[in-house]
Amino acid sequence: MSRRSLFAATGAVLAVGLAACTANDPLAKQAVAGDNKGFVAGDGSVTEYAANKRSAPVDFSGTLFKGGTVSAAQLRGKVTVLNFWYAACSPCRLEAPDLQALHVEFEPKGVGFLGVNIRDEAPTAEAFERTFKLTYPSIMDKDGGVLLALSQRDLVKPSAVPTTLVLDKQGRVSARLLGTADKGTLKALIISALAEK
Repeated sequence: MSRRSLFAATGAVLAVGLAACTANDPLAKQAVAGDNKGFVAGDGSVTEYAANKRSAPVDFSGTLFKGGTVSAAQLRGKVTVLNFWYAACSPCRLEAPDLQALHVEFEPKGVGFLGVNIRDEAPTAEAFERTFKLTYPSIMDKDGGVLLALSQRDLVKPSAVPTTLVLDKQGRVSARLLGTADKGTLKALIISALAEK
């Protein structure tokens, strides 16, 4: 078999394999579509985990764009919202004003907000934060360390951006939103986590 024939046959097998893999996976369908939108959106699903069904506390650390570091251990003792984003992601831009509004509303109640930027260099991320007047900090996660640490626990789909997690006071994931975070839904999840003893 010639090299050209081999490549053609391999391409055909890959195409069939991708078609089979994407048949029931909306995220994979978006990736294969090749529509150049620059992100693979979540499906909008919301999952809330009962307290007795939650995994162990999350464990990660990262460097903040504004300097300094933060670790999951430092967040324990309060409800925390983790939002995975990057500047060119249009759903991230859509949800940013709502995240900021919820941050302002719940900061006095001790709720922390932390962005996890998975793609941008500091100037790009900081321009996004200025545009949307975000006052909560973000971690630089271009190397994927934070995302990987959480993905290993099956808590975050790396292909879905944005993803928002609500951590309970023990640092466990109490809820996950894949795709653009609906303000009312996220507010209800924060209130629920705050009400827990």
